[in-house]
Amino acid sequence: MSTPDLLYSELEEDLRATVRRLLRDRCDWTAVLARCETDEPYDLALWRTLAGELGLAALLVPEELGGAGASARELAVVAEEIGRAVAPVPFLGNVLATAALVSGAEREVLPQLADGSRTGTVAVGLTTPPQAPFPQSVKADGAALTGAVSAVVDLEVADHVVVPAADADGAALYLVDTAATGVSRTPTTPLDLTRRFGTLDLDGAHGQRLASGADAERILRQALLTAAGLLASEQVGLAQHCLDSTVDYAKTRYQFGRQIGSFQAVKHRLADLWVGVSSGRAVARNAADALAQDTEPELAVAIAQAYCSDLVVLAAEEHLQLHGGIGMTWEHPAHLYLGRAKSSQLTFGIAETHRQRIGELADLPKP
Repeated sequence: MSTPDLLYSELEEDLRATVRRLLRDRCDWTAVLARCETDEPYDLALWRTLAGELGLAALLVPEELGGAGASARELAVVAEEIGRAVAPVPFLGNVLATAALVSGAEREVLPQLADGSRTGTVAVGLTTPPQAPFPQSVKADGAALTGAVSAVVDLEVADHVVVPAADADGAALYLVDTAATGVSRTPTTPLDLTRRFGTLDLDGAHGQRLASGADAERILRQALLTAAGLLASEQVGLAQHCLDSTVDYAKTRYQFGRQIGSFQAVKHRLADLWVGVSSGRAVARNAADALAQDTEPELAVAIAQAYCSDLVVLAAEEHLQLHGGIGMTWEHPAHLYLGRAKSSQLTFGIAETHRQRIGELADLPKP
């Protein structure tokens, strides 16, 4: 088996530069903070630019289904930049929905998700790990769906939801239009102001069946696995920003007549964080490459999430603490990064869940 190349290609670096330039112009932290305090926390105009004009939502879609035919490697670079900017866009929900519809070769809604004209998500709880049992909270009677799913990411702006349900044939996936009769959405007060979730209630809502049985279970697991792998790259991007921002601050903030960056304790904390971010980038890149090459992606994603989900919280905490008093204020963006970091730490399972999965995949003895 060949060794994966985890370095960024020239194409990936060009993609990063394009996305970073757009987010710098349209998504600086003051705009993000201001938007979070309104009734429209998501910047859907920005998402349409990213998804439609730049074609980023189509990266995972094969060319025969109208997409760009790229891979998780390229989308992971986009995820890094979205994490770096804590961009309030429905990225994660769309990754879930797109991955599910691509695996099911759905051809009607998928092009609309790919061009950014519509948004989607998958009706699973935010903390659901890829290896979790198939959800049973929604029941299907023919095409009528009844039940509820809580903590569905990006639900409030989703036009379509892929709903796991139990029907006469067992496990099944249904595609539901959120504007249909019998569909209601209740937002939940979030810790992360830039990525929301809510409860989906279905009362006889009509759904289009996409897959059933083993196919439904495979498609859902693949969608969760893809999204969890890309989340690791988003976490690395956020952690890198926290490190860069704190280093810059340590060079300009003076205390007792000296730059705080000259104090040994501060140096050590930043050096430790640099090592952590560097290691996080390696495992996140490995996960993206494994997804792209389909070479033991489950193990690679579990390793990435086991490491990056704790790393991102550490980086956000150091970012806040080493900024001192200013970092504790609402007018500073530190709380936006801490909220996104803590939310993402729980998303798709905590680190301990992924460490247990690594043990199972590696056939390690249980303690």
